[in-house]
Formats: sequence, structure tokens, C-alpha cells
Amino acid sequence: MGDCLQPRYSFRRQTEGAVVIFLREQDASGQFSYAECGATRDNEARPAGYTVDHNRVRLGTGEAAFAAACAALRAWRMFPAAWTTILPEAAPIRTGQTVAMLAHALGFWWLSACRIVYVIDETATEGEVRRRFGFAYGTLHAHVEQGEERFSVELHADGSVWYDLRAFSRPRFWPVRLGKPLARRLQRRFVRESKAAMIAAVQQAGAAEK
Repeated sequence: MGDCLQPRYSFRRQTEGAVVIFLREQDASGQFSYAECGATRDNEARPAGYTVDHNRVRLGTGEAAFAAACAALRAWRMFPAAWTTILPEAAPIRTGQTVAMLAHALGFWWLSACRIVYVIDETATEGEVRRRFGFAYGTLHAHVEQGEERFSVELHADGSVWYDLRAFSRPRFWPVRLGKPLARRLQRRFVRESKAAMIAAVQQAGAAEK
């Protein structure tokens, strides 16, 4: 059982069969590896002992841009395709959904487990943010990090559409603790490339409509 609660790493990409077994094990035995589940709902929350990151980027303007951004989130397109993948690729955005995050970094293929903590689907008639869609997922014990990340898109009263990422995390797996500066570089790279991926997804959707 102990091996089920550890992330997997290899010099080669894990096979589809290995990923299926990994996900089955996480559904059967995986629990959140942190106590602060849901803390990303509050933009002011700073859980003790974690590094907190909050990043935003404007994606475009109007209902069509917002719809394209929502579709991109549902398809997990915010994950940089060059070195990260969510499995299963068509995993639905729903509370309790377990996914594997496969990353190719530092010469290894890393397979980590996450589970969706909550889903956001809000509409307001007043205030700056009129519509918001997204979700947060949290780490299971079979993850190199410990914490939670929220991915959301917003349609504002002025028509602007924003992509918002909020996370709190700390290294859990011992190689990541030893290489924390490198891990932080990878986190910053993920944010940069995730924002670029969302911008590209919205622009592609807009070009397809013309």
C-alpha cells in the first residue's frame, strides 16, 4: 500500500497501462495530502507553511472570449503541452474527479495524483466580476508537492476576460525538497506557459469564428 501513496518517476514516459493502474490505486486509497482543503476559495488566505502564488492575465473581451476560456479549462488546455499532460485527457471537471499529472522535467517523467476539490460556476448581476468558471484541485499523497491550485476564468462588468491562478504549495517528495529552487523555477515556468496557453486557446477560438 505504501507504494500507492508515492509519486512515480521514470527515465521513460509511463505506459498507458501504468497510468490506468496508478489512477485506480489513487481512487481506492488516495487521500488529500494536506489539511487546508478549499483554502484557495479565499484570495486573502495564506495557509501557514506554504508558498502562496497568485497570477492573472487578460485573455480578451466579450462573451465569446469567456466561452472559449471556459472550454479551454474544461479541456485542460491550461497545462503546457510541451512538458505536462493531464490523464485521462478527457477527465470531466467535477468535484471528486481524480487525475494524474504527467510532467517531463529534470530528465525524468513524473506522475503525480490530484483530485478536484470544488468547482466554480457563478453568475452575478452586480459587482466587478459578472461570471466566473473554474475549479481547484488538491494534491494526493502520490504527488511530488503538497497543496492546492485554483484555475478560473472571469468575465468582468467592463467586458474583459481574465485567467486567474491561485495556489499554495510546498515540496513533499524528498527530491523536490532537496531541489526546492529548481522546483520553484518549474512552478514559475508553468505559470508563464499556462497563461500563454490560455491566451492562445482564446485567440484560436476567435480566429476560427471569423
